[in-house]
Amino acid sequence: MSIAANASTPSVAAPAKGARIALLLLLLINLFNYIDRYVLAAVEPKIQKEFFPNNPPNAEFWMGTLATAFMVTYMVTAPIFGWLADRMSRWVIVGLSVLIWSLATGGSGLAAIIGGFALLLVTRCFVGVGEAGYGPAAPTLISDFFPIERRGAVLAWFYMAIPVGSALGYVLGGLIADRFHWPVAFYAVVAPGILLGLWAMWMREPPRGQSDGAAHGSLRGAKMADYLVLLKTPSYVLDCAGMAAMTFAIGGISFWMPKYIAEVRNMGTLGHVNTVFGGITVIGGLSATLLGGLAGDALRKWFPSSYFLVSGLGIIIAAPFVVLMLHAPGIWMWVYLALAVFFLFFNTGPSNTILANVTHPSVRATGFAMSILIIHLLGDAASPPILGKIGHYSWDAAFIIVAAVMVLAGVLWLWGCRYLAADTAAAPNRLRAE
Repeated sequence: MSIAANASTPSVAAPAKGARIALLLLLLINLFNYIDRYVLAAVEPKIQKEFFPNNPPNAEFWMGTLATAFMVTYMVTAPIFGWLADRMSRWVIVGLSVLIWSLATGGSGLAAIIGGFALLLVTRCFVGVGEAGYGPAAPTLISDFFPIERRGAVLAWFYMAIPVGSALGYVLGGLIADRFHWPVAFYAVVAPGILLGLWAMWMREPPRGQSDGAAHGSLRGAKMADYLVLLKTPSYVLDCAGMAAMTFAIGGISFWMPKYIAEVRNMGTLGHVNTVFGGITVIGGLSATLLGGLAGDALRKWFPSSYFLVSGLGIIIAAPFVVLMLHAPGIWMWVYLALAVFFLFFNTGPSNTILANVTHPSVRATGFAMSILIIHLLGDAASPPILGKIGHYSWDAAFIIVAAVMVLAGVLWLWGCRYLAADTAAAPNRLRAE
C-alpha cells in the first residue's frame, strides 16, 4: 500500500487513548530495570572482597563476567522475545519479564548464604532473561501510542530511566551496602518489581501501527525475509553499529568507575563515591537524555537526519573529557566526568528513535530485539572483563580505549546522516525484501 492510500486517514498528531498511563508505567518499570542492573556495580568491590579475599590477578576479570553473563543471556534471548512480541500481547510479555528479573535480583543476594559465586552468576543470567523480554516490547508499545512527530521526545522521557535508574542503583546499593551486608541491596528492589509486573499484565494492547499510518492488514509476524530488510536498511545497520560502540564505552564506565574513583584515585569511601557518581549520572544523564530527544525532534524540521547528527556530535564531544578526567586533580576530575556523562547520554533518545522510525510496525519488536543482540554482543557483553583485565595493570589505558571507541560511535552515526530521511519515509510500506 502506498503512502497516498492513507491520505484520507485522520491526523495522528495526538497520542492514542491511554498513552500517558502506558508511558508512566513503562517509565517506572524501566527505572527499576536499571536500578536492578546497577546495584551489582555499586556493591561489586564488597562482593569481590568476599569471594576473592586475596585479590588474585584474575579477580577483576571474574567479577566482570557477572556483567557478561547478564549481557550474553540478555542479548541471546532478546530475539526470541522479539519474535513473540510481534505475535502476542506485549503487555503480558512485559509483566512476566518484570516478575522474572525482580525475583532473580532477590536471588542474587542469596549467593552470600548458599551457592556462592556460582549462584550469583546464575541469577544474573535470569535477570538477563527477564530484561530480554522487556527490551524489545516496551519501545514498540510507545511507538504505537505516540505519533512519529513526537516520538523522539517521548522515547527520551522513557529512556531517561537509564541515567536515573542507574544512579539510584549506585546510590541505593552503595548506601545499603555501607550500612548492611551487601545482599540487602538486592533484596530491597524485589517488592516494587513484583507490583509493577502485575500492573503491566492488566494493561490493554494498542493496535499495532496506529501511529505510523501503516496498513493494518499488512501487519503480521516477522519472517526470515524481514530480517533481510533490516540488514539492508543502512540507517538501521549504522545505528546499531554506533550503539554497539557506545554500549562498549558506557558498559565499561558504569561497571568500573566507582572502583576506579574509590580505590585508584582514593576519592572517598565506596558509599560516598557511589552517591556522588550517582548524582552526576542523574543530573547529567537526565538532562542530556531529555535535551537530546527534544533537540532531535526540533532539528528534524530543518535537518531530516537530525537524530544521527545529535547522536554523533554528542558522543564525539564526550570522548576528550574521559581522557582529561584521568589526571585531573580533585574537583576537576568530577567536573570532567560530569561533562563526559552529559554528552554520553545525549544520544539516548535520538538513537532509539532511529530504530523505531526505520522499521515497519509489524516487525518493530524484531528490529529492537536484533539491535539488542548486536549492540550487546559487540558492546558491553565484552567490555567489563576486557577493561577489567587491562585495568588490573593500567586504568589509564583502559579508559583511553573507552574514549577511542566513543569517537568511533560518533563517526558511524554521522555516516548515517545521508540515509535516514529516505529510510524513514520508506519504513511504513517496506516489509519484505523483494
